[in-house]
Amino acid sequence: MQKQPAPGTCRYHFTSAKEPLPDPRCTPGAVSPAVTPSTLTQTICRPSGYTKSIRPPVSVTGPEKRANAASYGYTGDLHDAEYDHLVSLELGGDPNDPRNLWVEPPSPGHRPGGGPNNPKDQVESKLHTAICSGRVQIRDAQRAIATDWTTALTTLKIK
Repeated sequence: MQKQPAPGTCRYHFTSAKEPLPDPRCTPGAVSPAVTPSTLTQTICRPSGYTKSIRPPVSVTGPEKRANAASYGYTGDLHDAEYDHLVSLELGGDPNDPRNLWVEPPSPGHRPGGGPNNPKDQVESKLHTAICSGRVQIRDAQRAIATDWTTALTTLKIK
């Protein structure tokens, strides 16, 4: 298990639309050194299997999620929160660096007990497509999503 920030030391931030953002001191994002502009076709842009091949098992992430929830002071139902990669695996994010993982609380409109409801996933998919089609440089996409996932598409002029 990766060491997490001390309990209560991280603070969520929220956009004007009430979408959650991580504390940049605790979760600034981290990228995998294996994913570079020259390795895209062997890593994130290969047809299938990349994220499954690097995703840590629940036996690792389960205890980390509970510890990270304490770091952020999250007291909601953990089934409704996602232990999320700030820079997603499909964008070359590091799979288990604590600087890249945070307990992301539910987005507005979430139904309690409904499991994670994460609009960030759609942003990640669009960025992945833009990277693999050559419309966006990987480092630009990683920086944009780590800065503010809610503005990443606008920042990079992706529709």
